[in-house]
Amino acid sequence: MELRRRDYHMERPLLNQEHLEELGRWGSAPRTRQWQTWLQCSRARARALLLQHLPVLVWLPRYPVRDWLVGDLLSGLSVAIMQLPQGLAYALLAGLPPVFGLYSSFYPVFIYFLFGTSRHISVGTFAVMSVMVGSVTESLAPQALNDSMINETARDAARVQVASTLSVLVGLFQVGLGLIHFGFVVTYLSEPLVRGYTTAAAVQVFVSQLKYVFGLHLSSHSGPLSLIYTVLEVCRKLPQSKVGTVVTAAVAGVVLVVVKLLNDKLQQQLPIPIPGELLTLIGATGISYGMGLKHRFEVDVVGNIPAGLVPPVAPNTQLFSKLVGSAFTIAVVGFAIAISLGKIFALRHGYRVDSNQELVALGLSNLIGGIFQCFPVSCSMSRSLVQESTGGNSQVAGAISSLFILLIIVKLGELFHDLPKAVLAAIIIVNLKGMLRQLSDVRSLWKANRADLLIWLVTFTATILLNLDLGLVVAVIFSLLLVVVRTQMPHYSVLGQVPDTDIYRDVAEYSEAKEVPGVKVFRSSATVYFANAEFYSDALKQRCGVDVDFLISQKKKLLKKREQLKLKQLQKEEKLQKQAASSKGASVSINVNTSLEDMRSNNVEDCKTMQVSPGDKMEDATANGQEDSKAPDGSTLKALGLPQPDFHSLILDLGALSFVDTVCLKSLKNIFHDFREIEVEVYMAACQSPVVSQLEAGHFFDASITKKHLFASVHDAVTFALQHPRPVPDSPVSVTRL
Repeated sequence: MELRRRDYHMERPLLNQEHLEELGRWGSAPRTRQWQTWLQCSRARARALLLQHLPVLVWLPRYPVRDWLVGDLLSGLSVAIMQLPQGLAYALLAGLPPVFGLYSSFYPVFIYFLFGTSRHISVGTFAVMSVMVGSVTESLAPQALNDSMINETARDAARVQVASTLSVLVGLFQVGLGLIHFGFVVTYLSEPLVRGYTTAAAVQVFVSQLKYVFGLHLSSHSGPLSLIYTVLEVCRKLPQSKVGTVVTAAVAGVVLVVVKLLNDKLQQQLPIPIPGELLTLIGATGISYGMGLKHRFEVDVVGNIPAGLVPPVAPNTQLFSKLVGSAFTIAVVGFAIAISLGKIFALRHGYRVDSNQELVALGLSNLIGGIFQCFPVSCSMSRSLVQESTGGNSQVAGAISSLFILLIIVKLGELFHDLPKAVLAAIIIVNLKGMLRQLSDVRSLWKANRADLLIWLVTFTATILLNLDLGLVVAVIFSLLLVVVRTQMPHYSVLGQVPDTDIYRDVAEYSEAKEVPGVKVFRSSATVYFANAEFYSDALKQRCGVDVDFLISQKKKLLKKREQLKLKQLQKEEKLQKQAASSKGASVSINVNTSLEDMRSNNVEDCKTMQVSPGDKMEDATANGQEDSKAPDGSTLKALGLPQPDFHSLILDLGALSFVDTVCLKSLKNIFHDFREIEVEVYMAACQSPVVSQLEAGHFFDASITKKHLFASVHDAVTFALQHPRPVPDSPVSVTRL
């Protein structure tokens, strides 16, 4: 949009903070005490809480059946067709029998239908969550013990107990965090961090499926460098690969890729995507049964899938201490994935997603699902996109898909007894395409933001080397440290006035911006606090072009030398007076000695007063104040023969400050003291009201630094400084013309 040139003129008085508060009738904002409303008890409050935590009671009575039901029905069936093979495959990824993937595709999905607020995400099994669960189950219930195979039934039972207990613990964390409104915790997981983490998780998933693709029996590895050990073991055992298994996986993979390419190419012509995964599943099961792949070619198959639902089982509380760390990590990662997708769809379709209620809904899905022997779930991007593209309008689509999965569990699950595990591995690997494409982030982030690229690379590397739980911890700590480092090295600039405006910009960036003669304007791009206060002071002194510390030390040395010379002269005069007084009487000598001793002690005290230590500098700043202007001419820089700064006023643009701490307050007081020592008056400008309140609370303002040193804008401060090139007593407010 092109701006037409339109000049505007405004005339107003110069405004420092004191006059601004009088003009605007400033007062502290009333504090809102949210906790008081939380403790209120009434029928309206109870109804509001019920509707807040059970959203289905709000939207279901208003559900437009004629407009939405057909779309939701079609969408639910499409998602269920995808969820069936993915549930079987991702259970394998979690180290569990495939039927538990079907359970995890039913219970959590139906619970989310009741409590969730996103209308388009597809809750259920997800590759990243499954591989995180798999790393836990394999570490606590390993496949091999002392290189001898253990009983598979006992191993599977132990892993199911670990996974279901983990799901309950994850649910407890998520529900607890949601009830205390802790949904903002995912803001610490930046987009580069999440994308780097999911990319590394995709690599972990890919490596974990190699044993099914090649038909190998591998040892269980967990902890740091487990991925590297697994890759080395796969390479070492490649000659033992089973040809039938490799061919089965390759054929299934090719079929899946071809179907996905057809879906992409014919997206506009097809009412719903071709269910490639379901067709591959049915075809592979039929071929395996007809050709006897298990017996003739030693291809591993899924095996027995019991029909019907399992009764609820209480979690094993003895495992809580071993699972608490992994549970918290999985809870945060699962919620981060779900809320990011939920907000994308909400923004696209114009509705709001409550992050805290989403945390509660996802937590209840995992909590109740864990009791029915499900493993932790989140939402799937691929299924969510299918749910949206096939006409899904509400959570009803999720309920329909869960009921379809229930039908399969009860009646049709046992038909997949001869399904090859290699086909499930192929389904998992092909579905990793979207996450593995995120490797291209390296190139785009290199051009856009190197700091975000560093977060992405550290997250990816740490997750690959240290495993999923430790990798996430390292990534979060590194990203927070990087924020601190970036605030420690902000952009410092000396500002100049853009001609014929009241706008001030960095003179190094704007060639037409010129420094105002006699006035230095300094700005930092970040807030000043304990981590960068010293850097701020150093940068200020450097950018001003004056060696402030050197001038102060030279001034003190010269004043001390002058006092020493004066003292020597007094001693010499005292000696002469003693010689003269010796002939006139002792009484005069006593009086002279007394007066000289008083003068000497006073001079020594004056010298001590001039030697201000760095530790006392802040405390003495308010006492010194503007006394330099009242000092005798003999103590000025000019009288002492020292170079004077080429500016008489320094203005600190504090518009970037969002808060101040005690270190910042002391640093600002030091700046006032040091520059007044070299006969430069300091002003501040553009502070936000909360910062002014914090300055008052920290007792920053006193007799020497008042609110009249703080101006509403940089231009106000510059205009005042030009009218008063040296510190002056309080005077009437002047007028500026813009």
